[in-house]
Amino acid sequence: MIQTARTFVVVPAAGLGERFGSGTAKQYADLNGAPVLAHTLKRLGVIRCERTFVVVAMDDGEYEQRIGRRDGIEVLRCGGETRAATVRNATAALSAHCKPDDWVLVHDAVRPCVPRDALARLVRELADDAVGGLLAIPVADTLKRAAGDRVVNTESRESLWQAQTPQMFRYSILMTALDRDKHATFTDEAQAVELLAATGACAPPRLVRGSAANLKITFAEDVALAAAILAMRR
Repeated sequence: MIQTARTFVVVPAAGLGERFGSGTAKQYADLNGAPVLAHTLKRLGVIRCERTFVVVAMDDGEYEQRIGRRDGIEVLRCGGETRAATVRNATAALSAHCKPDDWVLVHDAVRPCVPRDALARLVRELADDAVGGLLAIPVADTLKRAAGDRVVNTESRESLWQAQTPQMFRYSILMTALDRDKHATFTDEAQAVELLAATGACAPPRLVRGSAANLKITFAEDVALAAAILAMRR
């Protein structure tokens, strides 16, 4: 569809990681001798893009010490209190760089194991899409709805997918979706685009098959699992 569209990568890294249970933000936790974020940036290096923007909190004092200056990577100190606010601030900052049909690819700072073939598949399958989409995998486990610690119901997993990142959307679509409600706390960019699509303004996000290896580090024990995944790849 659009042959001249460029790609810009955004990595939200402003979270404090309360569930991680450590004094260190999880993006800076040690993983095989390097910060989690360093592994993530290395993984994203296979994507052909104009520039990668890492979005940190205004008072982040660790990025320069733990990550340092890297070619093709620019730090944006505009992280918000929520992921939605961080990505919204970043897309606003990108207005000086992006054209409406350019791609913005957003990837969690704490997904250091995303397979290269999954990244290639996302970029390839969305290349001619007017909106964009995300990596995801079909839900395989039985799902239970609970009240406290008791099961209320077993939910059907038919047609359910587990969202991952990267999530990749046209700049104008993403900016419009995020700006519709500046106080909304979207858990991912696709949710914002879904709500925009419900108004008829665009098509819904497209699902692209991801990988179970695309682990998101949430708890301290996830670091050991991520290390095992990386070790298997080596």
